[in-house]
Amino acid sequence: MNQGALSHLKVLDLSRVLAGPWCTQMLADLGADVIKVERPNEGDDTRHWGPPFLKDEDGNDTTQASYFTACNRNKRSITIDIAKSEGQALIRQMALSSDILVENFKVGGLKHYGLDYDSLKAINPKLIYCSITGFGQDGPYAERAGYDLMIQAMSGMMSITGKPDNVPGGGPMRVGVALTDVFTGVYATSAILAALEVRHRTGSGQHIDMALLDVGMAILANQAAGFLNTGKVPQRQGNSHPSLAPYQDFPTADSAMLLAIGNDGQFARFCHAIDKPEWSADSRFATMGGRNTNRGELIPLMETVTRTRTTAQWITLLEDKAVPCGPINDIGQAFADEQVKYRNLKVNQEVNKAVASVFSASNAIKNISSVASPLRLTATPPVLVRPPPGLGEHTDEVLREMGLSVEAIATLRDSGVV
Repeated sequence: MNQGALSHLKVLDLSRVLAGPWCTQMLADLGADVIKVERPNEGDDTRHWGPPFLKDEDGNDTTQASYFTACNRNKRSITIDIAKSEGQALIRQMALSSDILVENFKVGGLKHYGLDYDSLKAINPKLIYCSITGFGQDGPYAERAGYDLMIQAMSGMMSITGKPDNVPGGGPMRVGVALTDVFTGVYATSAILAALEVRHRTGSGQHIDMALLDVGMAILANQAAGFLNTGKVPQRQGNSHPSLAPYQDFPTADSAMLLAIGNDGQFARFCHAIDKPEWSADSRFATMGGRNTNRGELIPLMETVTRTRTTAQWITLLEDKAVPCGPINDIGQAFADEQVKYRNLKVNQEVNKAVASVFSASNAIKNISSVASPLRLTATPPVLVRPPPGLGEHTDEVLREMGLSVEAIATLRDSGVV
């Protein structure tokens, strides 16, 4: 059985919600043994962030939110109360044999328990310790809690998302998913893998300081570069692009489509396909710069033409001419797409009936679906070992691996430590 590229690594996951768990799920998908530590009786916040909720075998809602399943596949769950000294001792024991620790407590939150980087470094100098916070470990906002929506607003992301103020429905808009959380998880994974490479050379771990605000600013990408180098503040412009034209949605006979024309050759091929070769010869539209300057004239001309065919007809016409064109799907349509199905981007994992009651007090949950890892390594592809765990599903298993006896585990449970 394929064990994954990171099957030799142990990860202690003290994170919750999305950014940290997204990072640790990436590591778990690559084969790492990820132990997710959760609060007894409560667990990760996202277990309760519903609707929507997982369905039982009869199609009824359970109390388990589907949100949790988006970022906790392939992990083992153990419940520990780190406010108790015995719980802190268990975390320290686990950290001794861990390669990586990921946490997203407030700055200084774990120091109170002796579980901060300096404390754990003293017992395991090889530990790579990744802290994820809203604003970083230092600076005037370091003590503040940070959530994705706040960062989308503060970073300027919302100011460039949505329609302009002077059109109906105009105004700042958040992106439809917690974009900065997800990207912070991806950046954190990259930083951890880099730290592992350093450890190969030096034998030492290090502390990684990830901040949602830092990531939110970084993913402004070309919009930030434009401002930093010109001083001009980017504005919202709906689905059009500040530097490319035509690169936006267009009305069709039955709905709408997306045209993403990124160079002059693509535009010329589009014009020939619609029997308008004169457009690509017109000095106003022949070059990308000209099309950007004169988009107010070009786009209405194009809209008159795009309304003459259905979206499917446009795709059929343009797909063999190297003119990027596609439908504007909802999520259901996206998962029904032939390419999405061919790439097996939906995965189903059967829930072990012996532990299904952890998810639901009524009828058991039969299976859990999630989006497949997009990482396609030919020699060591991602693994699909465990469905998202029930709360504390692996507590006894992990504690036994640590050398605790059945009696010792029972004592910890009786005292509320686990």
